[in-house]
Amino acid sequence: MTDHLSPADPAAPLRLVLFDCDGTLIDSQAAIVAAMAAACTAHGFPVPAREAVRRVVGLPLEIAIASLLPEAEAPTLARLVASYKEAFGADRRARRHESPLYEGAAEAVAAIEATGALIGIATGKSRRGLVATLEELGWLDRFVVLRTADDGPGKPAPDMVLSAMTETGVRPEETVMIGDTTFDIAMARAARVRAVGVGWGYHDGAELHRAGAHAVVEAFSEVPPAVHRLWEGAT
Repeated sequence: MTDHLSPADPAAPLRLVLFDCDGTLIDSQAAIVAAMAAACTAHGFPVPAREAVRRVVGLPLEIAIASLLPEAEAPTLARLVASYKEAFGADRRARRHESPLYEGAAEAVAAIEATGALIGIATGKSRRGLVATLEELGWLDRFVVLRTADDGPGKPAPDMVLSAMTETGVRPEETVMIGDTTFDIAMARAARVRAVGVGWGYHDGAELHRAGAHAVVEAFSEVPPAVHRLWEGAT
């Protein structure tokens, strides 16, 4: 895999690759769907279909739940959000649902690191949830920048990407966002950075193309060469 990317070069420009988490690095849909079901049941709402929940993964939690339950008024919505967080945290502590890395994720991240590029995360997860996930993977110190739903406007607003570039000092033309939803692609395009869509997550490849992804891949082994082509301008 590392053959597709050049090794670190002191003369190369500083580069940044941002990964989404849920649906891109890890398959967390079982935990997300279960927590949503628990929150809805606790407040007397019908449980949304799994596919409906998958469609809103990546959005800020309040917006995601509001889109699933448009009849919920603001005070109830706040209680639903709190119940979701409580259920998700309890399930994680009890290890009721696995959230495994997707096949090839570790190798692809290592290949990109080997080029000297900086790596970070821009996710709709809370910072607490992201830190817990990275600790379980042994990856907490691996990413130079973490942006979460706690850091300001969520996807598809460009703020997470813009602040990550500000913190690292990387220019937009040297930044790539990798994600599985149209929200990731829209965030990247709004921040004027390149976007790689991944077809194994929660929105399909055709949607990612329509949203403006510069490349769409179907396996993690395709991620490093796709990033390389974007950096070299061969889109």
